Parts: sequence; structure tokens; C-alpha cells
Amino acid sequence: MKKTYYLFNPGRLSRRDNTLKFVPVAANGNEGTPKYIPIEGVADLFCFGSLDTNSALYNFLGKAGIAVHFFDFYEHYTGSFMPKEYLLAGKMQIEQTKHYIDKKKRMVVAKKFVSGASFNMVKNLRYYINRERDLQHVQDAIERYTALIDTSTEVDELMGIEGNIRQTYYSAFNDIITADFTMENRSKRPPQNEINALISFGNMMCYTLCLGQIYHTQLNPTISFLHEPGYRRYSLALDLAEIFKPLLVDRLIFRLLNKKEIQASDFDHQLNSCVLKESGRKVFVRAWEEKINETFKHPILKRNVSYKHLIKLECYKLSKHLLGIEEYKPFKARW
Repeated sequence: MKKTYYLFNPGRLSRRDNTLKFVPVAANGNEGTPKYIPIEGVADLFCFGSLDTNSALYNFLGKAGIAVHFFDFYEHYTGSFMPKEYLLAGKMQIEQTKHYIDKKKRMVVAKKFVSGASFNMVKNLRYYINRERDLQHVQDAIERYTALIDTSTEVDELMGIEGNIRQTYYSAFNDIITADFTMENRSKRPPQNEINALISFGNMMCYTLCLGQIYHTQLNPTISFLHEPGYRRYSLALDLAEIFKPLLVDRLIFRLLNKKEIQASDFDHQLNSCVLKESGRKVFVRAWEEKINETFKHPILKRNVSYKHLIKLECYKLSKHLLGIEEYKPFKARW
């Protein structure tokens, strides 16, 4: 089974026959012990440190269908090397473009993303309300915003509703997280505190996961419906991530902090910023891999699927909607 590999240290990556050779390089220039990875076992690479390589290596990765995702010092996603899109189909591209151009069709799909995200956020709140957390007022506020989704007529208006829903939802984090951390306001570039650092890191992981699953379908990742398509941005992954962030990212943050799997010592505080140290990133990534590969019985398929595969199934549902086969219904958690 193919795996995702995370390169936290700076180093040199090269081809050695049918394997990848990674040599970590310390800040003083000293090289560490090389590590060899069989190419057949690699799904994709996540690079958090500087990577020294050449075009021959990327040709090798491209032929093997391996994507490489890059992140800066603040753990922001900066870009990806994506292999040639081997599944793109002309009919799907035409229909996807038509749904973007046609305002009514675009709004139908965009509303689905927001309603699915809102439902899953409320599901998280209900879990803690049932455990005697005083969050009913937050749920009520979100439901009032959610009621406005159907009556919205512009994408900008819908994005405003989504922003209000998420900001209200984030106001519950201080009551959900029992560890000695405070959410305060949502801050992104850079995050100002520990919870914001985890949200930014987790959202980025969710975005790249969605991008990877889109790549294995006929959908074009640059044509989106809720977020505006932009230059050098895979905006459809942003759309899909809205649905899954509450289920994958937020639930994982609650667990890691409440069970003290990540602690204050795992964060690096600098001037007006807070980022995860390598120790914190490793803990999060290990838990993330466990989460996305965790299986559950799908309510419709009646068989076990992983959360990672669930995102691909979401892509298939969206594809059927765009082709006029079946109305798209966003995934809504029942647990």
C-alpha cells in the first residue's frame, strides 16, 4: 500500500535506481545518514524543509504519478508539483466550466458546500452540548445563519454567510478545549497563538488531501464554485475542504489538546507569530495519518471506507452532479 512521506528536515532528494534517496543536511552543512524509499511505495511527499533536487528527479516523480507539496517556515502551503493530469476528460471539463459560468448552477453547488460544512460544525457542537458544555447559544446562532443559505443569490453573499458561521463556530473552541490554551480571534498569516497555529496547519493538511483526491478523478482542481478560481490556485480543493475540516481537522485538534498529546513546549513563539515545532508537527502528522486512514461503515455503501477514500467518493458525487446523472448531496456526519 502506498504511503505519504513527510520530509521535515532540509536535505537533498535524488533518484537511485528505482528508489528515492533522501540525505538530510544540517544547518552547518553536515550530511546525515541517507534514507532510501522504494518508489512503488510512495503516494506523495510533503516537504516542510528546504529541498535540494533537480529536474531529473521531478521527471522520475512525474512518471510515477507522485505529487510533491511544499510549505514555508510558517507552515503555509506554497505550492505543489503535480504529475500530468492523466484522468482529465473533455466532457467533464466542459460541464464543470458550464456550471461555473451559469450563475444559477454555480450557486446550487456552492450552497451545497456551505450547508454541508455548517451541518458538520453543528455536529461537533452537539457532541459537546450532550456532555454538558454551554454551547447551545452557539448552535442556535449558526442555525440562524444557515437558514440564510437558501435565500442567498450571490456567491459573495454566500461567502459572507459561511464566514459568519465559521467565526461563530470558532467562538466555541475555548469551551471545547479544556487544556490551558486560548483561541481568541482567528488569525492566519501568521497565526498568533497555539490553537490558531493548529487550525492553520490542519486546514492546510486537509486542503492538500482534497487536492490529492481530486487528482485521481476527472475533475479539474482549478475550476471551483464557492471560492473564486484564481491564478496558480487549486480552488476546488478549497471548496471540498470546507466540508471535511470540521470532521478531520477540528476533531483532531480537540483530541490532541484535550488529551495533552500536544503541549505548550511543542510550539515556537516568535514576534507576532506562533508555529508548531518539529516535535508538534510530527505528533499532528502521525495522528492525521491515523485519522484519514481510519475506517467506518458508510451509511449508503454499507461497507467500510476510510476518511481519505471518503473524499474521493465526494469527488465522484460532484462529478455525477455536473454530468446531470445525480444531484450532489454533501457528506454529513451522523456521528
